[in-house]
Amino acid sequence: MSARNVPEYDFNLKLATRLVEKLKADGFTWTRLMITEGRARPSLGARVATANRSGAELFLSIHHDSVPDKFEEPWEFEGKKAKFSDRFSGWGLFVSHDNANFDASLAFAKMIGQRMMANGFKFADQYSLPVMGKYRHDLIDKANGIYRYDHLVVLMTTHMPAVLLEAGSIINRDEELQVASKERQDATIGAVADALKEYCGAPPAAPQEPLVSSNH
Repeated sequence: MSARNVPEYDFNLKLATRLVEKLKADGFTWTRLMITEGRARPSLGARVATANRSGAELFLSIHHDSVPDKFEEPWEFEGKKAKFSDRFSGWGLFVSHDNANFDASLAFAKMIGQRMMANGFKFADQYSLPVMGKYRHDLIDKANGIYRYDHLVVLMTTHMPAVLLEAGSIINRDEELQVASKERQDATIGAVADALKEYCGAPPAAPQEPLVSSNH
């Protein structure tokens, strides 16, 4: 839930839908937006199973970030109770060393990260800090904003290269407004689309396409 009580899913779906539209317009016509419902853990398994049956060349999982509960503070927005944390902000990329295509996953993540950095967006460097506790991850490529997250189901068990993108922090009140804006979404979509073109080359004629996951 965002600082203004908007579900993360709404942010994920909007960004993922617009990204798929962009990729299809650019010639990647078999790009598929995958949406799964239900409880979190079974839903993760369903995403992986669907992805592995799809024949996709790439899997991109779209998220918007929060913070550990201990950093949340109460406030009121439009007469309703809410929680926020302005302590951290930024986007980040995650890959799993347990993915059978780790090198390719990392290569694709680097291509996205280079473009996000070039856009001047703040990178979420907090996950390398001890204060993050169980949410701490190894920062394996600081220059391109990439963390190692080995045991995340959608990254480690997909049969194709897989990357998770945290597009920004929606529990941060300022960044929530930024990631909701068309300008920020356009820049993020452009970064991913350009990275995909570099990774894949010309759009293929056969249905071997990226799979974008909008996570509930």
